[in-house]
Amino acid sequence: MPRDNQKIALVTGGTRGIGAAISIRLAADGFAVAVNYSGDDAAADAIVQTITKAGGTAVAVKADVSNPADVAELFDKTEAALGVPSVVVNSAGIMKLSPIAQCDDATFDQIIAVNLKGTFNILRECAKRLGDGSRVINLSSSVVGLNMPTYGVYAATKAAVETLTTILSKEMRGRSITVNAIAPGPTATDLFLNGKTEEQIAGLAKMNPLERLGQPEDIANGVSFLAGPDGAWINGQTLRANGGMI
Repeated sequence: MPRDNQKIALVTGGTRGIGAAISIRLAADGFAVAVNYSGDDAAADAIVQTITKAGGTAVAVKADVSNPADVAELFDKTEAALGVPSVVVNSAGIMKLSPIAQCDDATFDQIIAVNLKGTFNILRECAKRLGDGSRVINLSSSVVGLNMPTYGVYAATKAAVETLTTILSKEMRGRSITVNAIAPGPTATDLFLNGKTEEQIAGLAKMNPLERLGQPEDIANGVSFLAGPDGAWINGQTLRANGGMI
């Protein structure tokens, strides 16, 4: 159970890559963290153990964000275990790349279901359940601005996430709830590295003037800012965390 007056965060897709780094950072910031995952029990247990061994509080909550019933249950279980979250981070996502002409229906539907419908499902519950002064942070991607070949469907879902972010921030008027997005550039995670050659990775790392890939912790630092007291005046915005690539 969280300590008295401890802040509570819910992180979807919180057991791998950027999501794992966000879970660990928010726990270090003093949040009790509900770490959502969809299938890998061992990975979820590992993140919870990492947080608890460092003196933090965390629970793992399994749910498929593309399923509205699962999402409602995710919030119910989070509230039962920790309380109503004051920060919700939409980190769950998949990235399957192909030219538009070669993207089959099943792949299209899966990307839409997780990245767009999943984010929508979480946002709908946030709008109904969160208390005044809460923070909602969505994960977009800097490919929205790059418009790179093979990223068509993935980038389209992330562009939609940015639109949902701005609109929900306006719909929360009068509740002091901020809704923002963070848009990573190329970041050294399994999701990004899988299927790329060393040459491709090196080329992408050189695209920004800092000449390196982002690390999951770089993105978690930005989320920490948006979730913390210094981010209170940022609302309806997309923070492009990409080393200046775009």
